[in-house]
Amino acid sequence: MNRLVGFLVLVMLVAVPLLGQIAPQQSAAAQGGRVEILSPWGGEEEQALLAVLEAFEAKTGIQVDHTGTRDVASVIARAEAGNPPDFYISPLPAVVWEFARDGYLVPLDSFLDMEQIEADFAPDWLQLGSYEGHLYGIWGEVAPKSLVWYNPEVFAAQGYEIPTTWDEMVALTEAMAADGVKPWSIAMESGDATGWVGTDWIEDIMLRTVGPEVYDQWVNHEIPWTDERVKHAWEVFGQIALNEDYVLGGIDGELSVFFGDGADPLYTDPPNADLHRMALFIYGFIKNHFPEIEPIEQVNFFMVPPIDPEFGNPMLSSGSQLVMFNDTPAGREFMEFWASAEAQELIVKSFNRLSASAAVPLEAYTDPILQNAAQLLLSADAIRFDGSDLMPSSIGAGAFWTGVVDYVSGEDLDAVLAVIEEAALSAYRD
Repeated sequence: MNRLVGFLVLVMLVAVPLLGQIAPQQSAAAQGGRVEILSPWGGEEEQALLAVLEAFEAKTGIQVDHTGTRDVASVIARAEAGNPPDFYISPLPAVVWEFARDGYLVPLDSFLDMEQIEADFAPDWLQLGSYEGHLYGIWGEVAPKSLVWYNPEVFAAQGYEIPTTWDEMVALTEAMAADGVKPWSIAMESGDATGWVGTDWIEDIMLRTVGPEVYDQWVNHEIPWTDERVKHAWEVFGQIALNEDYVLGGIDGELSVFFGDGADPLYTDPPNADLHRMALFIYGFIKNHFPEIEPIEQVNFFMVPPIDPEFGNPMLSSGSQLVMFNDTPAGREFMEFWASAEAQELIVKSFNRLSASAAVPLEAYTDPILQNAAQLLLSADAIRFDGSDLMPSSIGAGAFWTGVVDYVSGEDLDAVLAVIEEAALSAYRD
């Protein structure tokens, strides 16, 4: 696993001049053209993507057909059947590596201007999109994940203070419960991907209880899922997630509420919850659901606080990358557009997230929430990519997700971890 601090400094502090637009080898627009894209997005996220796609259509005349699906297995099945989409947007580097390993993807270094790409994207991110020396993925939006959202007006009215340690956050949770409001809104429903929200909690806790190096060992299956250190992270998660006094709607609520609605209870009048741990991308949902809300004054976040002082305050991060299955003139033109500063800036503005491209000018981050996110990323003691996204898909997008659902539903933790470990023994051997 790679440290990403150097990347973050590049992206957030340095506006690298664009060295020249990437010129397509052949104009697909001149011939007419059409491409198909699958992504994991629907709702507000799909609308953000469509804004980027519409700009490309207007620029080139090439039609882009988009379908949202969170079912990774269906994308794999299409590739295996010889009928893949032209493009897929994957939040899972492990899936990209598997597609590349099996020969399904077009190596992007076969036609992209790699001098430009290497100037715009830091080596850590390029490596996450590469397999055996070839580049297969170009990043779109990226988002820090170790964030706890709150309503500053509520905090001021109730006299609550931002916790600086995990123990302080637990004490704040208890105080909120005593005040008669369910402290936490946890929303896990995500169709076939239900459970990923819980994996983020556990990854954050692992970083704060065992540190980045052991976290890397866990992600790479160099320690088993039945290891006591792994079990402890799940138990710390359970101290909040399994406590009916702490979670709005209880167990049934956290498994049935759509993740994109998870922050809503903090901003209703009156609020029904005060805390929501979620990645930066929830901000897009908040803005769409509450258009009049004022950033900083009414919506803000703090970083998930440290647990063991030895490991400081690390940041979990995520992102999505575009991969290409079919090598066509229209496809090349779209991939070149996606990698450009123009498209990357559109991604920032449409998704309310960050870009992995240093070619995006700093002034593109006009929202103070995004600026705060950048500051937290830069202040983090360590950076790690979302662990489940780096695991083999049968684990990171399979057994880990379902294991969280089983644990929250009341199954014995030792049994849950034993099931994941059995699946991991096979997945990592393959």
